[in-house]
Amino acid sequence: MRPVATSARRARACATIVASGEFCNNRPVHDHSIDPADEARHEPTDDRFWNESYYFDFHDDAGELGGYIRVGLYPNLGLTWYWACVVGAGRPLVTLIDAAAPLPSPGDLDVTGKAFTARHRCEEPTRRFHVEVEGGAMSLADPAEVYRALGGTRSPIALDLRWETDGPGGYRFRDLARYEIPCDVRGTIAVGAETFAFAGHGQRDHSWGVRDWWAHAWCWNAGRLEDGTRFHSVAPRTLAGEKLPWAAGYVQPPGEPLEPISTSSARESLGANGLPTAGRIEVGALHLAVAPRFFSPVLLTDPDGRVSRFPRCLARFSDNSGRAGFGWIEWNQPQDV
Repeated sequence: MRPVATSARRARACATIVASGEFCNNRPVHDHSIDPADEARHEPTDDRFWNESYYFDFHDDAGELGGYIRVGLYPNLGLTWYWACVVGAGRPLVTLIDAAAPLPSPGDLDVTGKAFTARHRCEEPTRRFHVEVEGGAMSLADPAEVYRALGGTRSPIALDLRWETDGPGGYRFRDLARYEIPCDVRGTIAVGAETFAFAGHGQRDHSWGVRDWWAHAWCWNAGRLEDGTRFHSVAPRTLAGEKLPWAAGYVQPPGEPLEPISTSSARESLGANGLPTAGRIEVGALHLAVAPRFFSPVLLTDPDGRVSRFPRCLARFSDNSGRAGFGWIEWNQPQDV
């Protein structure tokens, strides 16, 4: 189980969540539509942990294959955190993790690390994004090896995928500089000597602001049920697990505009290495059981020595009516140091 924070640390974490650029209430109330200009990069403040993040998740209809890509720009640290992975039934985790890739050129999103090259192109703002990644990844039979010295084997990885917005648009957070867009995803995937076409679903999001991974915990999720219902929520909490009076996300019935939620919560049972074994999430009126399937975690280390485990996984979601579907879920787990 994750260590319980001291009362002083709980207070500091709660203050960070409420007052920081990541969880705050200092933005004017507005609708949830996305400004197309926000697809581009933004000017940073001088805060050390100012971050601009682009996520691209994907999974197939059967929940048998998926992955994600993250571009994490840290201009005040002079580096990019870059992650790309493929997970699935009967296959090891193949993950590319570079915590010190160079920053892309100003206004650009192309990243070239020691072992990979990646291109990210917004082809039509709020509607279509094209991502290409090629490089050397690690193949791991046990995803928890990510938390230790990586002992897997090298495996080439290549992704050429497009995220097309599913529905009339996405969700702009009211309290954060962030938006989320449900998507259909198509393209090709190559892992090792295997290359295949991919068609499925996913989520992409873009955020910018201060993100101190080691100060607060949260659960994020996004998925699609078999009837076409899309959902997404963020449930923040203190390091002691206390739920905070803040929620963001939506439920999108098939073929309809998304409906913002006002309540969100998450709880989970933890297994070895803090990897969740089961859980439940509340996304407004949608209450879902979570069955984790395939993990692709990341270990986050602050230059000052703080550590957070960050398990992300392709999961099955189901409600009491019998509907089920798949998507991605993550838990940020700061560790006491």
